[in-house]
Amino acid sequence: MTTIDALMRSVPVIPVLVIEDVRDAEPIARALVEGGLSALEVTLRTPAALEVIREMAKVEGAVVGAGTVLNARDLDAAMRAGARFIVSPGLTDPLTRAAVASGVPYLPGIANSADIMRGLDHGLDRFKFFPAEAAGGIKALKALAGPFGEVRFCPTGGITEATAPDWLALKPVLCVGGSWVVPAGAPDPAAILRAAQAAARLRPA
Repeated sequence: MTTIDALMRSVPVIPVLVIEDVRDAEPIARALVEGGLSALEVTLRTPAALEVIREMAKVEGAVVGAGTVLNARDLDAAMRAGARFIVSPGLTDPLTRAAVASGVPYLPGIANSADIMRGLDHGLDRFKFFPAEAAGGIKALKALAGPFGEVRFCPTGGITEATAPDWLALKPVLCVGGSWVVPAGAPDPAAILRAAQAAARLRPA
């Protein structure tokens, strides 16, 4: 199992996926992987999410994780479904203890310095900055990153294809999370492939 740092460095954009129909799982995953995005975050926001993780995990080259993990029950269910990394919108002590004990790569959400300090107390130094735009955008992240020189981030929330390069240009940012790659509605694999290819090229040289 890879580390969360290696996962964050493997792609410039982690697609944030809200999938209602499990039949869409395989074609979406194949298009994303073919387009160069191998790390896929399936949010636990739909009844189909766990089965979607199971199906996407069968696609060669896909590293499928679970997002919107809120507690240890969600963590256990996601890992049983085959999730290889875990993303949470926040950082709580019970979930963090369970994730650290499991050994799974874990990316908890933070929005302020107290969240970061609590994560550091658990031995973590890789975080999701969420909700990135609503929490103050690039200016806020720059201010937060200042006192924490070794911490690195995956900003998520309100980031678009147009704004992602500005985030990725920041030293503390290893990748971003984005929902624009796979928009809501019936999936168009060809359009997803093109969006993935464009997203995969966003990391600065």
